[in-house]
Amino acid sequence: MVGCGLGASRLWFTLGFGIVNEVYYPRVDIPQIRDLGFIVAGPEGFWSEVKRNQNYTLKLLAPGVPAVEIVHQHARYTLRLRITPDPRRDVLVIECRLEPAPAEAGGEGELSLYVLVAPHLGATGYDNIAAIERYSARRVLWAAQGPFGMALAAVDGHQRDAFARASAGYVGESDGWQDFAKNGAMTWQYQTAGPGNVALIGELPRRAVLALGFGSSAESAATLAISSLIQPFDNVLQQQISDWEGWHSRCAERGAAPLDLPDAIREQMVVSSIVLRAHLDKTYPGAMVASLSVPWGDTGNERGGYHLVWPRDLVECAGALLALGAEPEARDTLRYLIATQNQDGHWNQNQWLGGAEYWQGIQLDEAAFPVLLAAALEGRDALRGIAVEDMVRRALGYIARTGPSTAQDRWEENEGINPFTSAVTIAALVAGAALLPMPEQDWALALADFWNAQIETWTTVSGTALARQYEIPGYYLRVAPSNILAEAGAGTAIVPIRNRRGAAGLPGDEQIGTEFLQLVRFGLRAADDPLIQGSLRLADALLRSDTPNGPVWHRYRGDGYGEHADGTAYDGTGIGRGWPLLTGERGHYELCAGNDPLPYLAAMAAMASPGGMIPEQVWDCEPIPARRLYPGRASGSAMPLAWAHAEFVKLLVSRQIGHPFDRPRAVWQRYRGQRARAPKAFWWPHAPIGGFAAGTRLAIALPLPAIVHWGRDGWQMVEDTPTVDTGLGFHAAVLATAALTPGSRVEFTWRSQDNGEWAGRDIAVRVLAAEPGGPIGAINPGDPGH
Repeated sequence: MVGCGLGASRLWFTLGFGIVNEVYYPRVDIPQIRDLGFIVAGPEGFWSEVKRNQNYTLKLLAPGVPAVEIVHQHARYTLRLRITPDPRRDVLVIECRLEPAPAEAGGEGELSLYVLVAPHLGATGYDNIAAIERYSARRVLWAAQGPFGMALAAVDGHQRDAFARASAGYVGESDGWQDFAKNGAMTWQYQTAGPGNVALIGELPRRAVLALGFGSSAESAATLAISSLIQPFDNVLQQQISDWEGWHSRCAERGAAPLDLPDAIREQMVVSSIVLRAHLDKTYPGAMVASLSVPWGDTGNERGGYHLVWPRDLVECAGALLALGAEPEARDTLRYLIATQNQDGHWNQNQWLGGAEYWQGIQLDEAAFPVLLAAALEGRDALRGIAVEDMVRRALGYIARTGPSTAQDRWEENEGINPFTSAVTIAALVAGAALLPMPEQDWALALADFWNAQIETWTTVSGTALARQYEIPGYYLRVAPSNILAEAGAGTAIVPIRNRRGAAGLPGDEQIGTEFLQLVRFGLRAADDPLIQGSLRLADALLRSDTPNGPVWHRYRGDGYGEHADGTAYDGTGIGRGWPLLTGERGHYELCAGNDPLPYLAAMAAMASPGGMIPEQVWDCEPIPARRLYPGRASGSAMPLAWAHAEFVKLLVSRQIGHPFDRPRAVWQRYRGQRARAPKAFWWPHAPIGGFAAGTRLAIALPLPAIVHWGRDGWQMVEDTPTVDTGLGFHAAVLATAALTPGSRVEFTWRSQDNGEWAGRDIAVRVLAAEPGGPIGAINPGDPGH
């Protein structure tokens, strides 16, 4: 489970193995402890570390509220924990009740409860200082590092100071766990430890309430912790319940009305709404990290991982919040994205919450998704005065000036043209055009129509070995090289696989993915399109895994992002596993095809943890119990993955309204699943096409004003056509080529209008035969009423 308060508290908590894992403060990207757990000990050297028993139940203390009861069962005891953040303070409050088993069950003798906490202040185990001291006449376990302080205070059932013995030690040497491991009891009582990787332990009565506070110093953290304890636990809990019930009520006023659903799916919907809301930051409203977890975190650093903002994941999650009815949160996300947009129009591949760049790749879909969020809010009349025109203009200009090829696909690995990125960028051009004035609007739509018309030319193959094997007319590639714009060869180019040991890559026509599904989801292609159907058959044959909890799909053929065959953690290489969010994407396809996606919702819910956390990946091979890997259950990847929860929410809401919730209205109105006929073809210096369809005008797009000098079939009938400013950061000259017949050739060059310099090269583009009447069911965007 993950959770937070909705009040002034700037604290987020995560639970795993029945104890508290990371606690984040004061932002959602800074984990401050590694874990907080318990030991139960008794006579004759008996001791039991609670998290290792793995025999517990977990439930919410109220529906839709991240306040949790965990009950650990052991032959000699029952430990009940109730956990909630204090909505008004940076404090996590934990009520503990240790109940010895009856004597006949082996529980005779006195049992004692001990709490262990491992500070990792500032997201690091280095340079932490720990100590046992008194504040306000209470014994407090505290730690400090740099600008951060942590304090753990406790009271018994009579509001008296609860800590008896306590100790501070170095992890692996003199910490409390080592004391029990070596001595079978708590025998050490060290007052201080550090600087270094430290841990604290304190002895508690059988009934106690703990307060784990954080602040800018140990003293401030102790003040908050003690303040929280000077009230009954139930007072804090009721405030948490009231705040979250109010949030759900406000969302229900704007969200889709719920339909009858199986209990498991309804419960998962509630948990997913908690997960999404709990990932939002408070220092930077609207910002959200990809996960309050670290994939394979026990083998890497604490902070890196997924404690970063990916614009794509952020918009996917904001869209799900919008589907829930959380319009204010979605608006905050749009404001955050506008504030962190780069001057040239794109967004960072990922970044820290404050906007500082982390990785430095460029993913074209991440330049498009924020535009779709703006359009979605505008479509609900929910922008509330947010000025989006400048953001949209810069984003669409960047897409136009750098697309259709992307430096990285959505999996952050390969350059080229792929159906997913194409679907998202085309959708952004169409949806964003409605937010712009002329002439930008017309130019954005013209480019969208051209890219849409070319998708099959650029990203499909036919007559390959796979097409013959599976008896299909053709299929979409996962990614095609950017040179496909000017020449053939998409199927023969090698697509590198960098995350699989010893893999040199696959020929493009063997690199199968699920990217084509986005074309259907966004309304660019019909679910029964023959190429979509062929691609679906290949994806099911080559990427699908059936688990006891339902089907999952791998990202692409040959993927190496996942555990190794023996279950050891991903270490830069591995074997890709099934992704529940791809199950959700497949469910959206089924909805578009007229089928009920309920089985896909059920599968995603079944793959969630006992607390309802949907993982990034699930194990889909034979079980490896020693590594806690079971088919259809979470692997060591990120859990929860906020994007996966967003996909679940959107699929459920999509099912309720009968079409994909995130399908842009303007895109559906323009294409309705049919291939477009483009009046203009675009030639760019960065994306030079080798030919264009007869009946089409050729637009020469350049970064600066110029005069295009052009002719036909060996420089006959030469003309000069000046460029015009499109308003999108480029200039274009539209050549009168619509009357040219197939087989003709257009030659051109240009000279700058600023300094008169010539381009220094001649370019030739062929006129190709157009399909009679265009593709079956094609729409002419110029038709009246379209």
